[in-house]
Amino acid sequence: MRLSELFVRLAAFAIAAVICVVGARFAVATVETRSVDAVQIALQENGHDFATVLGDGLQVILEGEAPTEANRFRAISTAGSMVDASRVIDNMTVKASEALQAPEFSMEILRNDSGVSLIGLIPAATDREALTARFAGLAGRDGNFADFLETADYETPLGWNDSVDFALRALRQLPRSKISVRAGRVSVEAISDSPEEKAAFENELRRITPQGQLVTLNIMAPRQVVSPFVTRFIKDADGARFDSCVADTPAAERRIVTAAQAAGIEGRVGCTVALGAPTARWADAVTMALEAVDELGGGTVTISDTEVTLVGQQGAVQGLFDRVAGELENTLPEAFALEAILPEAPVQGQDGPPQFVATLSPEGLVQLRGRVSDELLNTTAENFARAKFGSNDISMATRVSDGLPGTWPVRVLAGVEALSSLSNGSVTVQPDTIVVRGNSGVEDANGIISRLLVDKLGSSAEFEVNVTYVEALDPIAALPTEEECLDQITAVTAARKITFDPGSANIAGEGASIIDDIADILRRCSDLRLEIAGYTDSQGSEGGNQRLSQQRADAVLDALRVRRVPVSSFRSVGYGEENPIADNETEAGREANRRIEFTLIVPESTEEPTALEQIEAEAAAAEQTGDEATE
Repeated sequence: MRLSELFVRLAAFAIAAVICVVGARFAVATVETRSVDAVQIALQENGHDFATVLGDGLQVILEGEAPTEANRFRAISTAGSMVDASRVIDNMTVKASEALQAPEFSMEILRNDSGVSLIGLIPAATDREALTARFAGLAGRDGNFADFLETADYETPLGWNDSVDFALRALRQLPRSKISVRAGRVSVEAISDSPEEKAAFENELRRITPQGQLVTLNIMAPRQVVSPFVTRFIKDADGARFDSCVADTPAAERRIVTAAQAAGIEGRVGCTVALGAPTARWADAVTMALEAVDELGGGTVTISDTEVTLVGQQGAVQGLFDRVAGELENTLPEAFALEAILPEAPVQGQDGPPQFVATLSPEGLVQLRGRVSDELLNTTAENFARAKFGSNDISMATRVSDGLPGTWPVRVLAGVEALSSLSNGSVTVQPDTIVVRGNSGVEDANGIISRLLVDKLGSSAEFEVNVTYVEALDPIAALPTEEECLDQITAVTAARKITFDPGSANIAGEGASIIDDIADILRRCSDLRLEIAGYTDSQGSEGGNQRLSQQRADAVLDALRVRRVPVSSFRSVGYGEENPIADNETEAGREANRRIEFTLIVPESTEEPTALEQIEAEAAAAEQTGDEATE
């Protein structure tokens, strides 16, 4: 009896144990499932879809690849908010981050009367001290220099050094400017004092632009002030043309050009946009005057400030002229006054009208001939010509004559002054007209001379200006390129040779005159990058020859500096007996090898090693040296 009770009790305990185990497992499974579901839902609601949730008993395991370390941390925090944080097991990985992109290096340079400022991001491999020293030198002793540059340790981009070098050279030319530098491209904004200076700046900057550089120029020039404000239009048997055309705005210029084309002018035509217009309705007055000349079929109209002078052609119908002149007078803007002239046919004697002729030859010879009213005018005209042309080479062939108009002295002196605006040509002065013909290196020479004659003789004066613009005479457009400068130097040194005293760097013989000729060329070639190379023959030691060639190259550089040639962009190099051009076994060959050569400096490659590459190269060299020492 007692034994059966024992077995019953043991069986009850066993059954209870099994039930407890099954219940515990069921409870754990239920907790695991609910924990996994709760964490998974929370992760999805918070945008952490990259994480997957696994259950291991009471533990919650997170797996997956997080985009960033921050996303991984947020996923763990989200899981910890749903179950006890001690139950969360992190098996997630973080996606490998991409290498950081190198920043775009850039530099802004500002220069004005106060000094120079630098701001931007430059490569750490840049020689900061040398760079800032070059720019600080442009600020002058009393100018301020501000350096706000930052550096980043990334590889120097291709074209960066060329861009910085061009920016420095441009800054030397531009006292009021802002220059933006990027690798391979430079943007220049500047202010010039005049249109001529603007053209000179643009021409020089284009000349020194390195190959492959993208350069954007925006150089502004103040509008010139024109006084008197003159537009003069002529239509005759030779066609329609402007002697002078000025406008106060670009819109006014377009209106005037359109009216001129409608009146018969052909080809390319433009007006000078300038300050000095007497009224905002300048374009209205000019277009009305051009339409009047076209309706007459020919004639001349001169608008000088607010005075309008309409001159009809000889033989024009009086009634038509009166009607057109009357309509113009009544439609002109209020500020303008009209003078209408219909000339009569001239009555001339057998000798024709009296003349005074002034000519200027291409060589600069000035000749004055023809009639003058008295000795005082003769002397005045000669002295005036000497003052205007800066020359004593004045040929006088004038004669005093009676019966000349009272305005003759003014017309003669105005003619001489008009001639001074030409490179070569002639001026013919007659009682009723002045004719100016010739060549000039100034594009607006016709307008300048017309305004001069109107100012001196009045708006009703009759004159003809026919001046041709010749680019070769333009001191700006005719500037030689670097290659042309080098060709000129090569031509000088090909025929003659710079010689030195034996064994020394003293320039001998006609070497000084050759350097004089080279200096004359270089003064016309501003900011030229030039290498002066010295060579010797093979006699003597190699080291001695190298030193002698360097001394001779330095001597030529110093000689050019003494002659006031800007040599800041030059370098002198002694190559010794390298690169012979003839046989050193003969005296003639050795003489040919002892030489000075001039070459253009080509910008060096911008592919410079980064600081890291330089350190690695030095470490590799040191390791190789150690290995060799061990062996």
